Amino acid sequence: MQQEPNVLILGIGNLLWADEGFGVRAVEEFHRKFATPENVTLMDGGTQGIYLVQHVRDADVLIVFDAVDYDLPPGTMKRVEGDEVPKFLGAKKISLHQTGFQEVLAMAEMMGEPPERLLLIGVQPVELEDFGGGLRPEMKAQIDPAIEVALRYLADLGITATIRETPLPPESTIACPIVNSVHYEAGRPSEDLACRSGDERLLRDQNWCAPRDFDGDMESLLSGNGSEVG
Repeated sequence: MQQEPNVLILGIGNLLWADEGFGVRAVEEFHRKFATPENVTLMDGGTQGIYLVQHVRDADVLIVFDAVDYDLPPGTMKRVEGDEVPKFLGAKKISLHQTGFQEVLAMAEMMGEPPERLLLIGVQPVELEDFGGGLRPEMKAQIDPAIEVALRYLADLGITATIRETPLPPESTIACPIVNSVHYEAGRPSEDLACRSGDERLLRDQNWCAPRDFDGDMESLLSGNGSEVG
């Protein structure tokens, strides 16, 4: 009997950097709405980079959700397969995690254990420079279509994900419960209370000045020899 392929469905990105969190939100929603066979693993890869290499090496089929700079209109979804995937993850990096994941694929290749099949489901980000912000509406609107692309890809391989009669509650997330989309959006302060693009209030404060000896200050803090730096 032919062995079922090991499938890894991976969401990568930084949840704290606006649309950069698309991949994690997509795999989070996939897990919330669909049950998968035992040979399919859903994972929040976050920004772990090379720490994901063993999981990628173990996968026969790898599906990646991510925010990708395709040089397309914001909010546009595009699927890429096979050898083309590393090119799009590395050509225009919008985050350090993409460099790391490009290296993950290269390491799996060098070790002779790359996935046999590779699919990237990416969406062109709308906004990145919103530190602590959430997904823009155009990105949220692409989560369900992105999941549908993954479901069709799995179906073509003879793998069926079953829709849950009742979606899982927020506390059952595969992501960190603290930054689950429901908790994150409910607990995030407004821009009026927490500037998310570089706080001009600090820069305008005449009592603030840049460190004169940053390396020395850090060394003093870490050694516990100084109670005051500046």
